[in-house]
Amino acid sequence: MAKLLYITVNPKNDIKLSKGMQLGEAFLEEFKQQKPDVEIEHMHLYDMDIPQIDMDLLYARAKLSFMGKTFDELTEGEQKQITSMHELADRFIAADYYVFVTPIWNFGSPAILKAFLDNLFIVNKTFVNTHEGAKGLLTHRKALHIQTRGGIYSTGPMVEFEFGDRFLTKVLGFLGMEVMPTVFAEGMDHFPKQVPEIMAKAKEQVIEAARE
Repeated sequence: MAKLLYITVNPKNDIKLSKGMQLGEAFLEEFKQQKPDVEIEHMHLYDMDIPQIDMDLLYARAKLSFMGKTFDELTEGEQKQITSMHELADRFIAADYYVFVTPIWNFGSPAILKAFLDNLFIVNKTFVNTHEGAKGLLTHRKALHIQTRGGIYSTGPMVEFEFGDRFLTKVLGFLGMEVMPTVFAEGMDHFPKQVPEIMAKAKEQVIEAARE
């Protein structure tokens, strides 16, 4: 059975409080209509224990990659971290479709998303190094980013300061995925009276994305 991994990145784990999750729900409702046989798994990153690149994980990766050590030669902490990393990557790899729902904070995504993505860079599992450079292995998968923005980043002086969507979509593309055009609802802090109109337009876009 095909699977969609629905990843929400906001401490507001309540659809009533999160405009991003409201857009995500609109996507899911249409997606279920289009592909009723696809399993949907929800990852809410703020509810997860995500491995961080700490000293244990850093040394575990080094020992296994170029220091010639085996898993059994790692310390208990290193074994725990590297195991958790691979378990999370395996869970991610098992999907066919991906939807990320994030806000932009201070020019970028919440730090927890970077921590999550760090677990996906595993050589010979998610990418390989070739003579032509790195090549992603997560091909034949489709990804969509839904992002909410308080300011305006699509045009004007803030374009060069948008690093959240830019980083995420580059990572997914690097891993080999087909990345769809991002759906964003922006300017909601700048133009609070226009929020209903902004959200309505974004909902139309996520519904169309679900159909694609």
